Amino acid sequence: MLRFVAFILLVSSQFFGLSAYADSQSSHSNNVVLTLSDPKSGLSSISFDMHALTDFPAITITTSTIWSQGLQEFTGVSLSTFLDELNVTGKSLTTYAANDYSIDIPFSDAIEGGPIIAYLHNGEEMTLRTKGPLRIVYPYDSNPDYQTEIIFARSIWQLERIEVTQ
Repeated sequence: MLRFVAFILLVSSQFFGLSAYADSQSSHSNNVVLTLSDPKSGLSSISFDMHALTDFPAITITTSTIWSQGLQEFTGVSLSTFLDELNVTGKSLTTYAANDYSIDIPFSDAIEGGPIIAYLHNGEEMTLRTKGPLRIVYPYDSNPDYQTEIIFARSIWQLERIEVTQ
């Protein structure tokens, strides 16, 4: 099964220019933590394990949240970098959580200094129980525009899937 997933990933990577990420992922035996689909490109989906996500440049933000006390540190890949390196374009991203929650995030949110796909919280990997293994986190303290109900709703935890909407 792993070879089949690695083959699909390798074939799919040609749509995004992802051969380095495909090679990295196929050499690891971790479980898939994130699936990205872009129907317009003809790609049904591409899957990432944690090692593949950590191959992207990491960014750490320290911010307060409405869900916790005090400053929190999150490490992950910038949403902007993630989309840019995969050559993904579109109108919005529909994000899906493990509990079937979904929310649209406009491409305009994917800017430098914007949200990240976090895989570490205070230096620790997150589990489903701790709202992981992935979360979309905005640097809430850096911009008053990030302190709105709309942004809080886009801050999806237990992120499993992203679908590009054109």
